Amino acid sequence: MATKDLLEALPDLILLLQQDGTVLGSYGGRAVPELKPATDPVGKQLEVAWPAPITKLIRQLTHEALALRRAAGALYQGAGRGYDIRVTAHGSYCAVCAIRRMLDPPRQAVRDRQETARKQPGRRGLLRRLSYLLTALRGTPAAVAVIQVDGVTDIKQIVCGQLSEELVNNSVLRLSARRVDSAAAGLWSYVGRLGEDLLLFVLATDDRDAIETCIAQICGSLRQPANARRTVFQLTPHAGVAILGEGGAATPGILLERACGAAAEARRTGSARACFSHEHPRLRTAARPDLAHELQEAIAKSQIGLRYISRHDLATGRLVARVGYLRWRHPQYGEIHPLELVRLAEITGRAADLTRAALQRLQTDFAAFTPQWSKGVRISFGAPKHHILYEDFVGDVERFLAESALPAERLELRIPVKACFVRAACDFNSLAERGVQFVVDDLGRGMDWPLDWLTRAPMHGLQLNRGWVKAMQSDPNTLNLCRAGLAIAKTFVLTPIAASVDEPAQRDILLALGCLQGSGALYRDELIPPDRVGGSRAIVAAPGLDRTTPFKGAAFLSG
Repeated sequence: MATKDLLEALPDLILLLQQDGTVLGSYGGRAVPELKPATDPVGKQLEVAWPAPITKLIRQLTHEALALRRAAGALYQGAGRGYDIRVTAHGSYCAVCAIRRMLDPPRQAVRDRQETARKQPGRRGLLRRLSYLLTALRGTPAAVAVIQVDGVTDIKQIVCGQLSEELVNNSVLRLSARRVDSAAAGLWSYVGRLGEDLLLFVLATDDRDAIETCIAQICGSLRQPANARRTVFQLTPHAGVAILGEGGAATPGILLERACGAAAEARRTGSARACFSHEHPRLRTAARPDLAHELQEAIAKSQIGLRYISRHDLATGRLVARVGYLRWRHPQYGEIHPLELVRLAEITGRAADLTRAALQRLQTDFAAFTPQWSKGVRISFGAPKHHILYEDFVGDVERFLAESALPAERLELRIPVKACFVRAACDFNSLAERGVQFVVDDLGRGMDWPLDWLTRAPMHGLQLNRGWVKAMQSDPNTLNLCRAGLAIAKTFVLTPIAASVDEPAQRDILLALGCLQGSGALYRDELIPPDRVGGSRAIVAAPGLDRTTPFKGAAFLSG
């Protein structure tokens, strides 16, 4: 008998599947003729040959099997019959699915299989599994952790959606493999993915030190460079934790909401440590339904402002630029952090509108403040990366320069390192020829980018990651990263810039490494222009410093 005939004679239905649900092979199925496809399904999606309920379950099991590299199984009930479905990983991107009919199984076995099916991680139904795990821990301390993996969404939008899935799956696999050697491994369980960049965990403890140890191990594994398709990517995790019983958090839904809010707070502040929801009594998820509409109104009413910090020559203290950051004072929530503001604009599709509103305010501020500045001092602005990715970004800036009184040679644009290599190096030539200067912002944050891009792009400066600058005094490895970043700037004849220069010791180290310009609390002053509705202009000292002390390089401006 030929091999093909033997395969067709198998009682079970055997499917060879790709990660995306494409059928690579279909064999056997004599014992389940009602599930055997009438036409050849090879090369087609599962939904072409099978009903939606079973294909949804098979996709879920395939995702788990490939992510965790272990067999995944569940019970499926259809047309009055029970079927046992088992999926096993077959390589990195393929899986083997076996479907067999269950012959009147005992009721307890059915209940066990149904319970197993409820425990399967999936994008939908995670709350049910979370509830199951918390029920299993009833009477013992427990906490819920949500980890937002920054960079996954960017990779999906900029590079490839399949690549982002591959990176997350590989990270989860690496995390599961290292759990065996971890002293705190027994304290946490991976539940699944809440979204494309959100991972959900349950911790069997309420001890803060133990939780921080677990989260540090998990985030440390996720933070390690990941290789995919001959390219190295760097993901940045931010963790939020909600402890069962703290502040009335007694249900899975409340725990999940507060953990998500804490993760958003950790991302907003750039914290590498876990953020605990009970430390922020007013903390809630940032995605309020009305906030997006209020941002739209704020843009339309010109309520988006800018605050400025000064950048100085590290050797002489000379003022070289005023660096603007977005500012929105919400009538109810107060000052909205720039990162949170940009993120809200990106997810609501208003990144370009936000940039245009900021450029208009930039023109007004420049006209108000330029008499107090020395000749040649530039005004700097960093546009949201989602706007930079739009084809009309350069056109928007050119139209702004044509309509405003701000000279092109006094404008500096900061380009996030994540957005640099997506645009062709020559895209910025027209603006550079008019005198606009460009700075690669936050080197070392997120993904690496091709260095040869710098040989073609009209960049003027390169700014180090502020986290590197903060940690370089205590961490020799971070100091080496700063040295390497400044060497890149020197190699490509770019002005090396550092942020978060808060102490003279930091300035001296950066000078010794060859850094030329810096901004931070060392220079004490922060310039906040007035809002269009009332207010007065003032230069405000950094937090914790005397606000009445005259500041070097600037003067007080009264309304």
